[in-house]
Amino acid sequence: MRTYQLDITTEPKEIYPALTNFHQQNKTGDTISFTNYYMEWNQQPFFGISGEFHFSRYYEQFWEDEIIKMKMSGINIISTYIFWNHHEETQGSFVWEDNKNVRRFIELCAKHQLLVNIRIGPFNHGEARNGGMPDWLFGRPFSLRSNDEEYLYYVKRLFQQIGKQVDGLLFKEGGPIISTQLENEFQHAGAPWEMTTGTSNEWLEAGTDGEAHIKQLKKLALEVGIDTPIYSATGWGGAAAPTNTVLPLWGGYAYWPWIFYGEVEKHPATPSFIFRDYHNNQVPETFDFEPAYQPESVPYACAEMGGGMTVFYYYRFQLPYPSVDALSSIKVAGGCNFVGYYVFHGGSNPKGKHTPFLNETVTPKISYDYQAPIGEFGQVRDSYHRLKRQHLFYQQYGKSFASTKTILPTEEIQPEDIDTVRYAVRTDGKSGFLYINNFQDHIETKDQKDFTIELKRGDDLIRFASLSLAKDENCILPFHIDLDGIHLRYATNQLITETSYQGETYYFFFTPKGMRSEYVLDTAGIREIHAADGTIERKDKDIRVNLPQKLTRLDITTNQGEMVHICTLTHEQSMQFWKVDDRILLTKANVLAGESGLRLESEGADSIDLATFPPLADKQAIFTEYKVPFIKEEIGFDVDYRSDNKAVITFAPTAFANVKELLLKIDYEGDIGYAFIDGELIHDHFANQDTWEIGLKRFEKELLEKGMYLYISPIKEGVAVKSDSSMAARTEVAEKVTAAIASIQVVPIYEVGIE
Repeated sequence: MRTYQLDITTEPKEIYPALTNFHQQNKTGDTISFTNYYMEWNQQPFFGISGEFHFSRYYEQFWEDEIIKMKMSGINIISTYIFWNHHEETQGSFVWEDNKNVRRFIELCAKHQLLVNIRIGPFNHGEARNGGMPDWLFGRPFSLRSNDEEYLYYVKRLFQQIGKQVDGLLFKEGGPIISTQLENEFQHAGAPWEMTTGTSNEWLEAGTDGEAHIKQLKKLALEVGIDTPIYSATGWGGAAAPTNTVLPLWGGYAYWPWIFYGEVEKHPATPSFIFRDYHNNQVPETFDFEPAYQPESVPYACAEMGGGMTVFYYYRFQLPYPSVDALSSIKVAGGCNFVGYYVFHGGSNPKGKHTPFLNETVTPKISYDYQAPIGEFGQVRDSYHRLKRQHLFYQQYGKSFASTKTILPTEEIQPEDIDTVRYAVRTDGKSGFLYINNFQDHIETKDQKDFTIELKRGDDLIRFASLSLAKDENCILPFHIDLDGIHLRYATNQLITETSYQGETYYFFFTPKGMRSEYVLDTAGIREIHAADGTIERKDKDIRVNLPQKLTRLDITTNQGEMVHICTLTHEQSMQFWKVDDRILLTKANVLAGESGLRLESEGADSIDLATFPPLADKQAIFTEYKVPFIKEEIGFDVDYRSDNKAVITFAPTAFANVKELLLKIDYEGDIGYAFIDGELIHDHFANQDTWEIGLKRFEKELLEKGMYLYISPIKEGVAVKSDSSMAARTEVAEKVTAAIASIQVVPIYEVGIE
């Protein structure tokens, strides 16, 4: 049995007012302010959970349901780029309609009580063409991303346009916009000028004039009326982000497609999944975090934790979904009270008027799925459900959790070390949470079995005995937590949230994968305790409860005669866990809650299994099970294979009837998949051994009239180019060509309302 010991005796975290220039009150009296450790809402700690969703990369008709999906995952802030070249591709002609209607997008966020961060650039990157800068700037003699007066003239004109769009939607006006990000990776990264790449390989500069430029951008934003309580800028890579002007934002990615455009042949294991302290002046150097200020003086806030990663042409990979919540755990354990994911919702690049594609050319021309928690066509991935468990916890307990501090073991761990248990603690000096991570990128991990972690606090010893955690998993285990007057010494289960019903409190935990389920409670305050399954053992001042790997309920009567319930789910059940107000749901379907009530969205089934607590009707079980039926439609479509790698798909007039979405799924071998309607590219996919998916509803009219053509470009081996003709002809020959469509499916997505 391996034993790890950590002394968590500590003084409370030193927390004091900070960033006093980022204080603002709106017309209804709500306030935003900051301490050195967290953001405050009405002088109370606010745990920010931000997810990136690019409105101009999505179809306007689907915005609202996708915003609801983000909210259902626990997101409370939506961050969005405003790409300059999406709105002023033609010089002097701004477009703010349809999919580019930022005002309507923000109004929908407000409708669903979500706050907004606008990333106004002018340089954004985001794998957009020229980093989001219009082509016509290349033809100007001034320096971009600088305080050149001619450049600032066009920047101010852009900001004026944005200011008009967001007028009335700012926080001070009672609107949802609380934050404005200026620039992106300023003086750290540029982007290729796509109109020259391949000939001159010329790059848009990373920026000049340092902090003075960031200050000038803020001045311009204020002059045109973009007045928000928070201004921010990315801080990594030595980017200019003066704390008297902006809140520096951080992040981290473990998957780096860009490195394969150098001499690298193999992706290294990164230090991204080793616990660090991001709010401690005593730490001389922390991976991906080298602030130009004292870390303890400013909250560690994240804008770009890897919610996914897009594929590049020379790096095709499938993102491991457990990496996303593992990275979130690393950041929060290290002192982050404001998480932000890039991107949380995938999208599709819009087409331009002067150049057909507004992407960076090392990425797909249309697809910006990003392998995100919510995909390009609204697909909900495992990473979404894994994050939701954490987000619901921070939503419920964020006010008290935000003041807890980080304590780390002294052992230094290398990324290649998969034997040593990785753990950290956040504590207020009395209670707290033990974070354990068993995920590491680019290395095959293994189950961590039979280890003990002892947390010593003065004369008190909390001993997590006989722990185990499955490979690639992470968990957050509580100790010395008050459960409505009952003292939980520790649990090997992760707390999700709580609710109340008929005057009694219900706590919901889940057992991490590979862990055995145990609670240790203080006998003081407990009159009776009962579990239908498992064992209950009283010893000295402890009550030790061991439960089987299934849904269980522990019923506790306090000395005052009040009832408290601890409900424990399996890992699999926790991935189906939803909370709507005070109601808990278990279902594999996607749950959408809004003005129209409760809706369930499901892929290709005859019915939906649903369990609820409290029950929808007057029933007594902890979870009441229902089967929600709907009429399954036969999707009329026909596939005409013209060759191994070419197919034409036609659809019956009724194909789109009574479905919310049709998801085309293609398995294939080859290099790139292309989908066309009447010769126009509508989607593409870099082959990475994953199924290629396309949402068809947005193309319904065109597909019914013209059908779709799929083409798989081949992978070529042993390629040679012959150019021995006197007429300068060139002929390519290859020893082997691979391109074939393996299967094509059309899967319906149904939606049903719940009363």
